[in-house]
Amino acid sequence: MDISSTLAHEFGLSPSIVNATVALIDEGNTIPFIARYRKEVTGSMDDQLLRRLDERLAYLRGLEKRKAEVSAAITEQDAMTPELEAALTAAATLAVVEDIYRPYKPKRKTRASVAKARGLEPLADAVLAQDAQAEPEALALAYVSDEKEVPDTAAALQGACDILAERFSDDAAMRARLRRLYEATGVVRVKAVKAEDSVYSGYYDFQEPVSKIAGHRILAIDRGEREGFLKVTVEVTEAKAVSYLTGTYVKNDSPCGRLTAAACADAYTRLIAPSLERELRAVLTQKADDGAIKVFSENLRQLLLQPPIKGKVALGLDPGYRMGCKVAVVDPTGKVLDTTVVYPIPEFKRVAEAKAKIKALIEKHGVEIIAIGNGTAGKETEIFAAEVLQELGRPVSYMVVSEAGASVYSASKLAAEEFPDYDVNLRSAVSIARRLQDPLAELVKIDPKAVGVGQYQHDMPPAQLAAALDGVVEDCVNTVGVDLNTASPSLLSRVAGVSTSTAKNIVKFREAEGAFKTRRQLLKVPKLGPKTFEQCAGFLRIPGAGNPLDATAVHPESYPAAEKLLRLCGFTPADIGSPAISELKARIEAMGYEKAAAEVGVGVPTLRDMTEELLRPGRDMRDSLPQPLLRTDVMKLEDLKPGMELTGTVRNVIDFGAFVDVGVHQDGLVHISQICDRFIKHPSEVLKVGDVVTVWVMQVDASKKRIGLTMKNPAKAGRQPSTTA
Repeated sequence: MDISSTLAHEFGLSPSIVNATVALIDEGNTIPFIARYRKEVTGSMDDQLLRRLDERLAYLRGLEKRKAEVSAAITEQDAMTPELEAALTAAATLAVVEDIYRPYKPKRKTRASVAKARGLEPLADAVLAQDAQAEPEALALAYVSDEKEVPDTAAALQGACDILAERFSDDAAMRARLRRLYEATGVVRVKAVKAEDSVYSGYYDFQEPVSKIAGHRILAIDRGEREGFLKVTVEVTEAKAVSYLTGTYVKNDSPCGRLTAAACADAYTRLIAPSLERELRAVLTQKADDGAIKVFSENLRQLLLQPPIKGKVALGLDPGYRMGCKVAVVDPTGKVLDTTVVYPIPEFKRVAEAKAKIKALIEKHGVEIIAIGNGTAGKETEIFAAEVLQELGRPVSYMVVSEAGASVYSASKLAAEEFPDYDVNLRSAVSIARRLQDPLAELVKIDPKAVGVGQYQHDMPPAQLAAALDGVVEDCVNTVGVDLNTASPSLLSRVAGVSTSTAKNIVKFREAEGAFKTRRQLLKVPKLGPKTFEQCAGFLRIPGAGNPLDATAVHPESYPAAEKLLRLCGFTPADIGSPAISELKARIEAMGYEKAAAEVGVGVPTLRDMTEELLRPGRDMRDSLPQPLLRTDVMKLEDLKPGMELTGTVRNVIDFGAFVDVGVHQDGLVHISQICDRFIKHPSEVLKVGDVVTVWVMQVDASKKRIGLTMKNPAKAGRQPSTTA
């Protein structure tokens, strides 16, 4: 297989671009570096496409390696033929390779291997020949032997049929044909194992075609089976499947032909069906895992890229009952200014004291925003905060923040190193406040699996999930860029090419030598060599640096080109970011991008990126996104009525809909059928985490704390809302 040609065909790219991109990957370049600084080589592929290409490259290389192993194993058995070699060469998946290898693969003791050891293979061949004149008993008589444990002709014929059944089961072409039958006509059937009520009750008598069953249902069924509530099978019409075998192997209706037919039926029911069912279920689960990981990855990307609320003092509230509500105030840079614990829940009879403390902190530190964790006692704390804000004489707003993973972080070694003087609970309050100020900088400290924007994430293959989510975090951090002089080790370790130990070395160097003044100083950091510098330098910014280019995403390797471009257009580096340079783009366009790129010695994509950076140095792409929805009041679940119009924030997007925070502590579900008036395959086509949307209440089940929402305006459908918020 020509891997480059295969990749070019699958991704719709030219072979030259594929070869050049693969060379960059093989040289050890990181995906963010390639995506940002090698656009001329890759045809401007983005980081997500590059990661897909990298994953596919790894699969195809693994496939070629496995083909070589199988070829060597078959050759060693002196069984290689031109037909087998051609089949191996043409195999496009690992499953096909394993089917080809199946007859030659060393097996554990089977009925067929026992029969072969007893010398019954020639009898199996004679039966398969299906001579219309031959009597099976007469053929078998010669194989009866007490010494070989073949007591009679019946035992001899049974052994021969066992050999044939395994031979039919190992036929790669037959397995491929039956696999297609399962994929096209198979039905997933689910029955209850336990009669008790459970979250799996909807699957106690369930069936759906293999070709149509949704990934989230597969994951739910798998979990129910693991927990002992469900029994799952994949079924096809047995007569149809067996007819494939008999139609291929049975030649006539002779006695030997009937024995061959019996062997076909045995091959299917005993060997093929269980094997294909296991295989198909594994494929369904893998597809469901892939889909869930894709959804989780996209949700995580949107969560990490939520716009920060910059330049404001924030107060974080980590709700709780017995241990009280932990409070932390942080300045606009995230530095902790104050901490305390209050008891805002009425049952503790300390609400007045709690209000006084919070008001004092707000006045003392000039708090402008409040972040409230959405965990235990979150609703009561939100009501308390809303009351405090109504009593204040200054504008302060709040936002309920997902505290998923906050407890994991606060108890971690990383948190202990960052806040050695604070207990676990206060660390969590600090994290909640910082999540509102800069979600990306804070959430990188937490295992991506713990951020709570996926579905069935705890059921995913850990290595596959970790690789996908780590890639998302890396892409987000490098897309936004990092302030070299303020970034935490956690944030630095997500920069392209920077390992955890190198990140710590950068911070140690910064603490010992003072703030970085130039990017070139990075080369003085222990264990940060030229290759690492090449990969990371463009993503590390130094606001206010002596060389204005150090504050931009222009890579140091392109500084000469950037300076030449400035001169060409009548500017100097001192003009970067000033009002005067606003003419830069117009002057380049007047000259022509291709001509300007040739003049300065870079490609057009690099020139365009460079121009944007010179016009808006250190820009944060998140600033152009819609700002988070801040609140000053609160509603209760009981306040919701069908038809009520609300504004909410999308918290999670899953296969069957989206969960929206409408300000009542309990997220409401917008089913996929209620998102828009046109057909969509997945909610992510319309919604993403962080979107601020208008919804209408469809139904409220207070006992189960369920809220059904719609994004379809009832008024436009001729149904006037009964209440309006």
